[in-house]
Amino acid sequence: MEKEIAELAPWFHNLDIGGVKTAPDHFLGDYPRFKWQSFQHVLPMDLDGRSVLDIGCNAGFYSQEMKRRNAGRVLGIDADEHYLRQARFAAERAGLDIEFRQMSVYDVGTLGESFDLVIFMGVLYHLRHPLLALDLLYEHVVGQTLLFQCLQRGDERLPALEEDYPFSEWSIFDQPDYPKLFFVEERYASDPTNWFIPNKAAVEAMLRSAGFVIEQNPEREVYLCRRGQRHYAVESISASFGPVAGKT
Repeated sequence: MEKEIAELAPWFHNLDIGGVKTAPDHFLGDYPRFKWQSFQHVLPMDLDGRSVLDIGCNAGFYSQEMKRRNAGRVLGIDADEHYLRQARFAAERAGLDIEFRQMSVYDVGTLGESFDLVIFMGVLYHLRHPLLALDLLYEHVVGQTLLFQCLQRGDERLPALEEDYPFSEWSIFDQPDYPKLFFVEERYASDPTNWFIPNKAAVEAMLRSAGFVIEQNPEREVYLCRRGQRHYAVESISASFGPVAGKT
């Protein structure tokens, strides 16, 4: 087991496979288990056969946890085949029936189905087109519930904003708590795929704009959302220019 796990290294998820830890020296500690323990209560202990889509599944930690909670169909997707090899290996050793596919979040429309629960953890800040990704999730795959997490930096306060401001207004954008996306041109934490890092206000504003209603914020970066109504501006754009890219 140790040899097989070593051959699949490096691991980002620290899984326990047959008593062997896959990333015992992870710089975040026992990740993502320690994070999961802080918000796992927001999901039912018995998912009662519900369908789950785990986007950016990595080595499949959350896919496995959903299957252990009696989820029905669980599909994990990731753009990186390296992580999918790890996920398939770990699920097989755990005796869990989970499907894994190599797929970008921008291609979720090709699945042709919606899911009761969509897990979108630790993906948004790795995307060149983050708001497009949220729009595609809303349009295509989130049937009921979205479990969302995104790295956050900057001010953590939530500002009280007006719906509209005149073109002459400048000072509002200088407020530290105004919704902001920090753009990383080169690297952050030595990772060239860290592109946009939002503050808390931006995370919540983007979720609302895409059509999601925030129901719980059980951990600083984690949100449980339900599918709501699209933002009026998004509906207006769709009416003028056609459906969101990728919609079938």
